Amino acid sequence: MNEDIKLINGSITSPIGFLASGVACGLKKNGNADLAIVSSTNMANACGVFTKNVVKGHSLKRTMRVLKNGKAKAVVINSGNANACVGNQGDKDADTMADLTSGLLSCHPDEVLTGSTGVIGLLLPMDKVRSGIADAVSKLDSSEESGHLAEIAIMTTDTVAKEFTIEIHIGGRPVTISGMAKGSGMIHPDMATMISVITTDCDIEHSMLQKALSMVTEKTFNRVSVDGDTSVCDMVVILANGQAENRTISDLFSNEFFLFTDALEYGCRKLSKDIAGDGEGATKLLEILVKNALTKEDAVKIINSVAKSPLVKTAMFGQDANWGRILTAVGYSGANFNPDHCNIFIGDLQVCANGNALPFDESIAKSILSQKEIHITIDLCDGDVDDHIWTCDFSYDYVKINGSYRS
Repeated sequence: MNEDIKLINGSITSPIGFLASGVACGLKKNGNADLAIVSSTNMANACGVFTKNVVKGHSLKRTMRVLKNGKAKAVVINSGNANACVGNQGDKDADTMADLTSGLLSCHPDEVLTGSTGVIGLLLPMDKVRSGIADAVSKLDSSEESGHLAEIAIMTTDTVAKEFTIEIHIGGRPVTISGMAKGSGMIHPDMATMISVITTDCDIEHSMLQKALSMVTEKTFNRVSVDGDTSVCDMVVILANGQAENRTISDLFSNEFFLFTDALEYGCRKLSKDIAGDGEGATKLLEILVKNALTKEDAVKIINSVAKSPLVKTAMFGQDANWGRILTAVGYSGANFNPDHCNIFIGDLQVCANGNALPFDESIAKSILSQKEIHITIDLCDGDVDDHIWTCDFSYDYVKINGSYRS
């Protein structure tokens, strides 16, 4: 990590001028918190990156529309219901969420972003949402605990919170970047069943902010796969309110922009690995690295193919060094490569050389595969392009969770 980037304790409220809350309003059957609000005390530059699924949820479509203005003051997100695929009423309900929140925050509805996550195809129970928004606004504050509650409120099948806070210095001024995310299943590039909100008190022009977020997302959130599915409500949004009072970042080639982007990438990398490691039913985090591919397109095809292979993922769960499954997934990926050049490593242990079996110590392989984090390296020895993806194993619990998701 860049020595100028400092990971510190905090939450989504750590940057100056941000408030948050998380409340339970009855959208989740288990009674857990299910509605979150994050708000800036002043208008912020805002931008986002969104799912590439052609089907999109109503709350998401609204956020995509209002973000064309490049400004926002708040984000309201519910979990337990995706507000997706329910017709015109879904659009109206998303608007109502923004109207209610903006009215209580004394801002314009188009300055409030909306997000929803959960079961697709059910109308939002707006009586519960109304009371939840009123409760959440009344509890907005800048405490670290309130930030943590907001994170808990956006979680669905997640088992752990996913947050980061980073401090950097720009022009001698301390600048803070914080993020929170939810995501555990229906995850695959490009974007997945994940929602992330990032806040920063950095003073940065909107175009620079969008460039930084897009660049970082491609290396982080778009390099996560749990099960090969990409859902309809997925977004990462960032609000920058400028309250750090640093010199405005306006030059794409400045040291300040590079530092800000590096810090943002470090934080989003942490969230991405947290999402992959918390995949539904997962017991292991897998990092798949492709080296020396001919082209970027070939590398991407391979990492995606291996990451979503049920046979590879179940072998990792069973601690079985069945490298033939890895090579097979590379072979059907559609990438251009020479199998006779391919070398495969599990951790530091080489298990395949030039596309053929290589004697290896099964006990060493078992020891590597018993770890919580496993690295698989596929060296194509064909070109000079590298890429990576984070994923997880498939356990019995994945089927249990998704076989009864609605109940």
